[in-house]
Amino acid sequence: MTSLATLPAFLGHFALGILLLAGAVTVHMRLTPHDELALIREGNTGAAITLGGVVIGYALPIGSAISHSFGVIDAAVWSVLAVVAQQGAFLVCTRVLLPDWRAALEQRGELAGSVLKGAAAVAVGVLNAACLTT
Repeated sequence: MTSLATLPAFLGHFALGILLLAGAVTVHMRLTPHDELALIREGNTGAAITLGGVVIGYALPIGSAISHSFGVIDAAVWSVLAVVAQQGAFLVCTRVLLPDWRAALEQRGELAGSVLKGAAAVAVGVLNAACLTT
């Protein structure tokens, strides 16, 4: 039964991770000029690719912050900082690399920009997570 002794800590950290991930995705969706969930419900594959990459990209540094933290507060602080860095990188990607991304996604249904944005979100998430271990 000693293996269950850490169950409360696991549950606390897991709940924190889910809460932080949900918060990060919510902030991301509010900062984008379109309703990604509505686009996905309409069958827009590009929106699904982008949002999927964003979710993975946020989960990586949040998971790293939790696994390398000294407690729930430490994990929350580092997760929030990681989310800010992640969102900043995403905004730079969409403004600098793909200035016409909104029309490409919403009006033309192009996938190329969505794949690049999703991949960039995951790549930055991996780097972000690695930096949290130093």
